[in-house]
Order: sequence, then structure tokens, then C-alpha cells
Amino acid sequence: MKLSDAAKKMLLILLAALPLLVGAAALFYRSWAFLPFAGGALLGTAINIAKIFLLERTVKKIAAMENKDKAVNYARIQSLLRFLLTALVAVPAFAIRYGLPPGVFWGAAAGVLMYQFAVYGIKFSLKKG
Repeated sequence: MKLSDAAKKMLLILLAALPLLVGAAALFYRSWAFLPFAGGALLGTAINIAKIFLLERTVKKIAAMENKDKAVNYARIQSLLRFLLTALVAVPAFAIRYGLPPGVFWGAAAGVLMYQFAVYGIKFSLKKG
């Protein structure tokens, strides 16, 4: 699948931010205890990458649709599916929080929130360009 420039920039922002996030966690914990956080952040980032590909596919499919009502309904369903994909990470990470070190939950939460930072990064880069 060929990605748009905006999707490529979002992927680049996510992939650049992940090592920074994990590095900050390593500095904060100052031991191998940062590994659960890193695993959660990696999982959250992987979900965000999947969401970018899903969003790209949705936009291309909607652009090809002629019926406006079908396009709107398709966009709503796809948005709900992306939300459920995020919940698939957040809910187990929250449940695991009580059985594993709390870093798993916080890492997953940070990884999932990276998507919003990537969107804001794209917004500001498009204003400059």
C-alpha cells in the first residue's frame, strides 16, 4: 500500500518518539525495571502504526465511493473499529497493571497517546510547508 506524505510523517514521528520515550523511562527507573514500561510503549506504538494504515485505507476507500451516505457510514464504522483496537490494548494493560509492574499500563498509555502527538506534529508541519 502506498502511503500519503502525511501518513509517512506520522509514522516517522511515532518511530522517532518511541526510543525517546523508552530512553526517558530508562533514565527514570535507572534499572531493568523500565522493561515493562518499554514493552507497553512498544505495544501502544504498534497499535498506532496499525491505526495509521487503517486510516489510510479508509480515506482511499471513501474517496473512491460515489454515494455520500455510504461513505459517511463507512467512515463511522472504521472510526469505531480503530477505537476498539485502542481499547484492545488499553483494557488488558490496565488489567495486567495489578498483576505485573505498573510500568506496563503506563507504557501502553504513553504509546497510545503518541498518536495524538503525531497528529499535532503533522498539523504544525503542514502549516510551515
